[in-house]
Amino acid sequence: MTVLDYRCDAGPGEPAVDEQHALCSFSYVRRGTFGYCGRHGIQELVAGGTLAGLEGDEYRCTHDHHRGGDECLSFQFSAETAEGLGLPRAVWRSGALPPLPGLAVLGELAQQTAEGRTNLGLDEVALAFAVRVGRAVIGRQEPALRLQARDRRRAVRAALRLDEGSREPLGLEDLAAEAGLSPWHFLRVFRASLGVTPHQYLIRARLRHAARLLVTDLPITSVAYEIGFGDLSNFVRTFHRAAGVSPRGFRRASRGDRKILQDRLASAS
Repeated sequence: MTVLDYRCDAGPGEPAVDEQHALCSFSYVRRGTFGYCGRHGIQELVAGGTLAGLEGDEYRCTHDHHRGGDECLSFQFSAETAEGLGLPRAVWRSGALPPLPGLAVLGELAQQTAEGRTNLGLDEVALAFAVRVGRAVIGRQEPALRLQARDRRRAVRAALRLDEGSREPLGLEDLAAEAGLSPWHFLRVFRASLGVTPHQYLIRARLRHAARLLVTDLPITSVAYEIGFGDLSNFVRTFHRAAGVSPRGFRRASRGDRKILQDRLASAS
């Protein structure tokens, strides 16, 4: 297994090139946005999302909506390791996954581990991430709404706005007004483009930030207020529901409690 730090500074107007997945992989999007053109057509990825790839499959990446590029942490699995995970072929070919809370929390834990900020092994976190991707893909339905490029662009820009202002009380009407759409139409466009609602994306942006802060010594109450939760109990419930473990348990996992990582973080629904 190999873990790669991908950083791309491509922007609008730059030509897309044909590429091929060298290995079976799951790539966690840490920052930015890009389009993925593969078996499922054009899919948009934003921070907190995950890209699955099957060895040998061809694809193109586009950067039509954002000049800031993107950054991904990519877990590349050999054929033997991928087979040992026991995931259906359809999981590796699922393409873009939306910012799911459990995956976002594990992705941030993996990033902190890659930077040497936890007492875990990067390989064990990567395997836990892969197991959870498999659980997330099974039964997932694709949105039925047909989208134009300008609608996808609106959704991506709104997601970037939520990333930048995740501590702010951004409402649906504010975001819709910035996009130039009615709240109802904006909600449909955002959900169909990115697989989650604006509110879900906002909460998951906050949870990604929380996962980064929980590997530090910052008090958990301070973490809750720092990321935009006005109530500690609400933060604890939300984080536990997303990660399958409390913030305190997540901190213990980052400091080397492998039982929490293997039994709870990787397998929670």
